[in-house]
Amino acid sequence: MGNNFTITVVAENQKTANKNIHLAIEEIRRIEKLLTTYKADSQTNLINQNAGIGPVKVDPEVFNLIERCIGISRITQGAFDISYGSIDKSLWNFDKSMTQLPDPEMALRMVHLINYRNIILDKENTRVFLKEKGMRIGFGGIGKGYAAEMAKQVLLENNVQSGIINASGDLSAWGLQPDGKKWTIGVANPDTPNAAFSYMEISNKAVATSGNYEKFITIKGKKYSHTIDPKTGLPITGIKSVTIMASNAEFADAMATPIAVMGIKAGLFLIDQIPDLYCIIIDDNNKIYTSKNINLK
Repeated sequence: MGNNFTITVVAENQKTANKNIHLAIEEIRRIEKLLTTYKADSQTNLINQNAGIGPVKVDPEVFNLIERCIGISRITQGAFDISYGSIDKSLWNFDKSMTQLPDPEMALRMVHLINYRNIILDKENTRVFLKEKGMRIGFGGIGKGYAAEMAKQVLLENNVQSGIINASGDLSAWGLQPDGKKWTIGVANPDTPNAAFSYMEISNKAVATSGNYEKFITIKGKKYSHTIDPKTGLPITGIKSVTIMASNAEFADAMATPIAVMGIKAGLFLIDQIPDLYCIIIDDNNKIYTSKNINLK
């Protein structure tokens, strides 16, 4: 998935722990095969190859995930959109080789294919059709959270009472540490990501962070985040990081990017409308904004 996964389980002995960790790894690999765009025969690529041509039958699991993605697109007014795949590396390449911004008009021309409303679902036959030729879907905004959640479910089914699945900072935790204390994480300081500015208890919760310190380019002294606004094709500015807490890793992962795209005021307003969803936003001036009922330590 292009991400590092760290799997922690509490077990009576090393052998049991290793066996359970292997189960989680197998589940993550299974999901990667379904969702990857790096293998020509993946279901995601088959959908993309048939854009504008015809519908593709997919596994119910993939269909249901796409259906949930469209639901998130609706509540975020398109700030989350899995059809972002039509923006290719000819527009943005965050490997630091970029030395100038792309032309805003060219960016706008490319984003016209990003439109979740043109992902047509046939629930009865679990078929997916991308209406416009050149459209592409990708699960970069939700895939690792989904994989973390599914790996956790596999471990729960195998009676693992406590653990953490960490998908490059998007994580799901359940149960208690061996000493009986709740699992705790540090919230990264965007200027020094290895240091934490605050701590939160996260047992039986999921956390996801979208930050401009993970992948970015600097042009003429200004930092541009890899988070692209699907309406303009240009990077968002003004926000250093968004951290989302939810009961489910898939939902936490999916909400981190759109809240950054929506901006502080609209993003926090939306978060406050959704039960069991919490948010911390840090702006370019290091000012911290939080949603209601959040308990930072």
